[in-house]
Amino acid sequence: MSLLRVILAIIFPPLAVIDRGCGSVLIVLLLTCCGWVPGVIAALVILNKNG
Repeated sequence: MSLLRVILAIIFPPLAVIDRGCGSVLIVLLLTCCGWVPGVIAALVILNKNG
């Protein structure tokens, strides 16, 4: 997980997980629409899990 990805996950979470697949992007986008904090948390978890 690079520093650039972490910053991108904080600013716009769906863009940080764009290369992880369509499902991850949709989940993070949906959570970001519900609230910014859940989207950021989901993006960071996905980035951390998949290395």
